[in-house]
Amino acid sequence: MTGPVRHRRDELPIGRRMAELRARRGMSQQVFADRIGKSKSWVDKVERGVRTLDRLSVIQTVATALGVTPAILLTGKTHREPVTDTDAAVERIQAALARHDPPDPDPDPDADCPTTRQLDDQAGYAWTAYRNGNHPQVLRTLPDLLAATRRTRTTEAATVDLPVRVYRLTAQTLVKLGKPHLAWLAADRAMTAAAGDPYRTGLAAISLAQALRALRRGRLATTAALTAVNQLDLTPSRAFLPDEPGLTGTLLLEAALAAATHRDATAARGLTERAAHLAGAHDERHHDREGNAFGPTAVELARALAATRLGDHHHAVTIHRRVVATPGWQLLPAEHRAAHLIDITHTHLDLGDPAAAGRALIAADRIAPAEIRTRPAARAALTAILRTGPAQADITRLATSVGLTHQ
Repeated sequence: MTGPVRHRRDELPIGRRMAELRARRGMSQQVFADRIGKSKSWVDKVERGVRTLDRLSVIQTVATALGVTPAILLTGKTHREPVTDTDAAVERIQAALARHDPPDPDPDPDADCPTTRQLDDQAGYAWTAYRNGNHPQVLRTLPDLLAATRRTRTTEAATVDLPVRVYRLTAQTLVKLGKPHLAWLAADRAMTAAAGDPYRTGLAAISLAQALRALRRGRLATTAALTAVNQLDLTPSRAFLPDEPGLTGTLLLEAALAAATHRDATAARGLTERAAHLAGAHDERHHDREGNAFGPTAVELARALAATRLGDHHHAVTIHRRVVATPGWQLLPAEHRAAHLIDITHTHLDLGDPAAAGRALIAADRIAPAEIRTRPAARAALTAILRTGPAQADITRLATSVGLTHQ
């Protein structure tokens, strides 16, 4: 007779890997179930292999609760990957956020330090790079920009928004990189820097809501966005606020997506309709100071993402296909389009259509390659496509270029 069969770790069923990681973290099945919004029975069935864990959106939720990347659940590879330029940049950003140096009360006029005007320009260049999907450039810029902004007194009228702009960009970049807790810290700094001003608070609340959504704190994200909307509504000179009604519309979309995250379909649809009403009178070509786009196209893309979060994947794909065929799609920033395509990739995978998922990733790579090469969500989707079987040649080439191999 032969002895018991011993599986290599990377051959274990995904449910067994989930069980091992949960046990290592000292979580009972009930505690873990509460964290991911499932029942204890669901967790038990997945771990015993009775239920299949094959939806990428659920895998991402499980991975976040376990503190690992989705690729570890999908492949079982737990060895430490070599430190990348992105990892090093995040470490520098974290170090910059950890410092609390007060502004210099008596700066040396002969010191080679940037003026607040120069810092404002640098922040503008960084935002432009972000909207173009040039995330490596943003990561190279942020640590020094954070440090210089913290040390500088921003009392000039033209640069009073500088701390909010820099912390917002930091938060949104960290969300993309799968660092939601660090993003939450940066977004909270942006809210503090806003100092109660309705306009600046509204801008900061966009990033705060995104960070909270990434942390699966949908109710908190909804509250953060709607509180900012209420502040704008109560502003007597609202008509003269910059970027209105785009700012209010963007906040409503963030609130809608957050509501969809915690499965409040009624709120999600109602908030999207409010945003659509504002978008109807908004110029599709208008972008705010940072390049954020708000208009009918942005509303429809948010509607598709909300449908995915609510489990209506077919409706999400129908909206997506309609929107990408419109002229408004091309008017969106490269980052916005590529990010949406990565989101819709997950929807295709949940529908069991890896070919469509692959086409979406290839399209995203053509628009903004760094979205694929720096975002864990994109790499997880690419890994999931490879695991479905023989991949398209374009997908195989893309996987090779980002350092993934067929599992």
